[in-house]
Amino acid sequence: MTRIRRGYIARRRRTKIRLFASSFRGAHSRLTRTITQQKIRALVSAHRDRDRQKINFRRLWITRINAAIRERGVCYSYSRLINDLYKKQLLLNRKILAQIAISNRNCLYMISNEIIKEVGWKESTG
Repeated sequence: MTRIRRGYIARRRRTKIRLFASSFRGAHSRLTRTITQQKIRALVSAHRDRDRQKINFRRLWITRINAAIRERGVCYSYSRLINDLYKKQLLLNRKILAQIAISNRNCLYMISNEIIKEVGWKESTG
């Protein structure tokens, strides 16, 4: 009986996995079983952290806006600013407001002062 030579499909699959794990350390980049385990683990972490990144950036933007608003006056806060923005139907998201708070604080103060004048929350609260 003649010898059957194996095909290249399995080797091609393994080399593709090895290319993914080429930057891993130790056996995680050399042994096929550990490479596949680490690949699954890396992809799970990447998927989870994409969602966490969105949450973390939103928290950062809220913190920056709140710090800039509270610096101006004690009685005005982030939650009141966002509430007044929704009342006025202004389409400024938190990312843009945070960039304005960092680069041009006076512009943020002007926006908040105009909203306070037009909505008039001081009269309604006290």
